[in-house]
Amino acid sequence: MTSSRLDGKVAIVTGASRGIGRNMAVALADAGSAVVIAARSTEDNPKLPGTIHSVAERIERAGGRALAVACDVTSEESVAACVERTIERFGRIDCLINNAGVMWLAKIADTPLKRWELVQRVNLGGTFLFTKAVLPTMRAQRSGSLIAITTNGVLMTDAAKGGGSNAYWVSKAAIERLYLGLASECRTDGIAVNCLAPSGVVLTEGWAFASGGAKIPDEYVEAPELMGRAAVMLAGQDASGVTGRVLYSRELLAETETGGSR
Repeated sequence: MTSSRLDGKVAIVTGASRGIGRNMAVALADAGSAVVIAARSTEDNPKLPGTIHSVAERIERAGGRALAVACDVTSEESVAACVERTIERFGRIDCLINNAGVMWLAKIADTPLKRWELVQRVNLGGTFLFTKAVLPTMRAQRSGSLIAITTNGVLMTDAAKGGGSNAYWVSKAAIERLYLGLASECRTDGIAVNCLAPSGVVLTEGWAFASGGAKIPDEYVEAPELMGRAAVMLAGQDASGVTGRVLYSRELLAETETGGSR
């Protein structure tokens, strides 16, 4: 495993105005990385508090380096502009965390086509566009870490146990397939490519908004800081370290603490 310090590194975190994205961005900054806060949220929403500016200000108040960039991950032009601003400001890109996403957990029979297409366009399409946009820079550097945030819901196919099929889990399963294949493509470029998911349910603002008030037993709830710690560990990887894996926060941190790797 590499050092947990990220001094001199530059990371882009999408969907970083709140929730897991915000926690990861703050953790990366605390570890020494400059962080680009990329999301659409530029103004406070009473239902979904948090903006790119509030997160950047929080990092800077703590002595870190941050850049807030309004970005729509479904727009190739918007993504390209974010990458360009990152390079103009910081000169490099060492890590990309694809966290931006929309959630829809209804059954297929209850899913309108427009909602299905939106989930795929934001979650899968946004990951594709941002990854493609940063690859030339990372390949020129001969190093980097690409991280896609997925979910343990990918494994929950049994409808009788609360699983089944929905637009959100299908999009995340596709992201895992995308990144597992990309890891093989990027190995000779020095770039690590991994998926990271919470081991439990992180009770973020987005979860509260999208879940309809669903109650989660305490034993399934995950502390938000765990994903931040796991993201820091993966952000420091390159192709000589951890790559080509679908990882879960608690298990990854336990593996790190025991000094093992695969």
